[in-house]
Amino acid sequence: MLKYPRPGSVKTRLVPALGEQRAADLYQAMVRHTLTAAAQFARAGDVTVEAWISGADSGESARRWLGEGPSVHEQGEGDLGQRLERAAQAAFAGGAEAVFLIGGDCPALGAGHFESARSALQRVDVVLGPTTDGGYYLLGLRRFIPEVFQGIAWSTDRVLAQTLAAARGCAAEVELLERLRDVDVPEDLPVWAATESALAAGRARVSIVIPALNEAGPLVPCLDAAARGDPYEIIVVDGGSTDGTEEVARSRGAIVLTAPRGRAKQMNHGAAVATGGTLLFLHADTLLPDGYEEQLRRLLATPGVVAGAFGFAIAGEFFGRDWIERATNSRARRRQLPYGDQGLFLQRETFGLAGGFPDIPIMEDYAFVRRLRTLGRISIAPVNVQTSARRWLKLGAIRTTLLNQTIIFGYRLGVPPATLARWYRGRRQAVS
Repeated sequence: MLKYPRPGSVKTRLVPALGEQRAADLYQAMVRHTLTAAAQFARAGDVTVEAWISGADSGESARRWLGEGPSVHEQGEGDLGQRLERAAQAAFAGGAEAVFLIGGDCPALGAGHFESARSALQRVDVVLGPTTDGGYYLLGLRRFIPEVFQGIAWSTDRVLAQTLAAARGCAAEVELLERLRDVDVPEDLPVWAATESALAAGRARVSIVIPALNEAGPLVPCLDAAARGDPYEIIVVDGGSTDGTEEVARSRGAIVLTAPRGRAKQMNHGAAVATGGTLLFLHADTLLPDGYEEQLRRLLATPGVVAGAFGFAIAGEFFGRDWIERATNSRARRRQLPYGDQGLFLQRETFGLAGGFPDIPIMEDYAFVRRLRTLGRISIAPVNVQTSARRWLKLGAIRTTLLNQTIIFGYRLGVPPATLARWYRGRRQAVS
């Protein structure tokens, strides 16, 4: 049971995060995944795959979309229950001994689930594959039972319970399959990102993850510079901005997610949704250099290198800028210890091995890089990112440097990160 993938009419609850076109593209990718699983099951026995479509301009346009695989039918008028009932009735009228009804947005669905459903229908009349949101991803019937389509509160968390009650009210025996999660809202996107279909599409590309909190101003040049490198996707993870940061990100074509405030939480959430084979973590006030994709690919292809970052430069003029840049670049190269404002990049698999960013309120980049050093070498690109001078202009070069070093030494001495975060915020506010 499918919808024609017209932008703005499918996966509408994903549109605020992905935009209309990207949401429609994702839906098409999930449909391809589902049809592949159905085709694999069909090869194992006497199975016919039918696609019942709603919203297509014509049967011809639906056939062009789906290709030569399944036979195509129009769902017709009525609510979802009426359309499901119509499809099931037609299949049984055509001689089917069992019917499975599925949608196209459950990426965890595989041929094995169909096998389990077929096995269950040898024992019971109805089989249901529950979803985590209270619906179902599969309804299997051994005989036509119209009651399971009637009086259901569709698109609510009561669909599964009401369908079970309707089946049992007809004296039908029911069996449940494994519970799966479909993809309806932005919080579901990691489910799709974990599939082989999603990972295969982005394996050779770069996903940029940008945590943001009230960064509407600096985010514009940041996103523009990032887009010039033609990454696979740019993901802005907002921590609760009130200045229009999300709107700015959408206007520049970024994927926009929300997460609890905290750089580590935001970056980890972005990484869970990203489907590129390479992850690049970027601060919202930092500009990537021209040709950055070529640089990171070259460094990550170097034997022994597990991660990298760019050289460090500060935009703007102030006393001590040159000294800060030299000291930062020396530390990063000599000690293999770049910080987050240098644009950390690594392969997705390495990010998983390192366990992601530790969930601490400050020093998450420092702790993460130290984990990475246990896995291999961290290399620094010969080109610089350019980060905003606002921290140094606000506090002054000496005070900013002393504050940063105090936090680092406190962390190394074992001061709890929550305490360090209070020190950092308090001292910055006191100076301002």
